[in-house]
Amino acid sequence: MLQLEALSLRLGTFSLSADLSVKAGSRVALIGPSGAGKSTLLGAIAGFVPAVRGRILWHGIDFAGQAPGQRPLSIIFQDNNLFPHLSVAQNVGLGLRPDLRLSPRQRAEVAQVLERVGLAAFATRKPSDLSGGQQSRVALARVLLRARPILLLDEPFAALGPALRAEMLTLVEDLAGDGGLTVLMVTHDPQDALRLCPETILVDEGHALPPGPTAVLLADPPPALRRYLGK
Repeated sequence: MLQLEALSLRLGTFSLSADLSVKAGSRVALIGPSGAGKSTLLGAIAGFVPAVRGRILWHGIDFAGQAPGQRPLSIIFQDNNLFPHLSVAQNVGLGLRPDLRLSPRQRAEVAQVLERVGLAAFATRKPSDLSGGQQSRVALARVLLRARPILLLDEPFAALGPALRAEMLTLVEDLAGDGGLTVLMVTHDPQDALRLCPETILVDEGHALPPGPTAVLLADPPPALRRYLGK
């Protein structure tokens, strides 16, 4: 279980609090008005935003004081964080070793995960030679290779068209199910939340509320979310 225990964040005049838990293996969306703090909350879990107070626990162990690379998670941003001078296989291999000194066994693992995301034929290409959807698949392949139990998604598919975005969400669902991953996804699109995440955390007015059923929340949104959704 992932727990945010009396967590308090502050960036300048902005503040956000969270006291909630997410069951292991769940897929949970974070939704709310622009500027409400959705990405800030993910950043705190990932270790990029320091907490003023509170704890972040995974199965009862507090990792709030750990460096980002030591935490039991991977994060994918909208730009996918791919290195343009490296090949697809090398970008994925970074998930195993930052120095890319991979053993034959590790190179085989890279090949296997590229096969799994449908990019076996693209191993030697550079990110600039790929479509947006293919670049997202590279980022997902690297996450799979890292084998961390928590996956944070900060609108990684927002720049994709509807069909490609739906394809990527289906792929995330399949991969998360196979690996038993706990997924938290920031999104501005309620349909994306409905497609991937049975539960949603509403972030609004300085608070991140405990997860609730996505369909129920979107069917009868509170006033601030209703205004944001244009209902």
